Amino acid sequence: MGGSFDPAHDGHLYVSEIAHKLLKLDYVWWLVSPGNPLKPETGALGTRLARARAAARRHPFIRVTDIEQRLGTRYTIDTVKALKRRFPHARFVWLMGSDNLEQFARWRRWQETARLVPIAVVRRPGSVLAPLHAPLARRLGVSRRAGLAPSLVILDGRRNWDSSTALRAEALGVMAEVMVNLTP
Repeated sequence: MGGSFDPAHDGHLYVSEIAHKLLKLDYVWWLVSPGNPLKPETGALGTRLARARAAARRHPFIRVTDIEQRLGTRYTIDTVKALKRRFPHARFVWLMGSDNLEQFARWRRWQETARLVPIAVVRRPGSVLAPLHAPLARRLGVSRRAGLAPSLVILDGRRNWDSSTALRAEALGVMAEVMVNLTP
């Protein structure tokens, strides 16, 4: 599962736990990206890594990594290709929340990514219906289980409303309130 993790939160844990349980995954890798081409600037990579590790510390099946930084990749397609070369015997599944499925068709060479790895999407509040109209779902259809690529499986469980965007906005609001209170 790739992303900015700015900050990591319970929604990321929710997606990881559901996929780990339902797909019987050995591990869920959190690929903390050096930068997301589709998002504004993010916090420092070291800070985001440390926070992601702290968030995942009670989940031994989650591996937090900066491997995209070390591989020198910026786009998911390049990361997937590099991981498959580096770990030829591993069976990878690309994991994302349904909020990301809505924008997946904006990702660089998304069709090629879908041909290289099976994709598992965990439903998230506010985007539960994303599989109905996402170009990826229209192209592949939805499988009952994650098989060989290309395939798309939709997973469901209890919903978690946390989002990095909301948490950053809340933090900015708190900081603005503190600044107002400090102003003479």
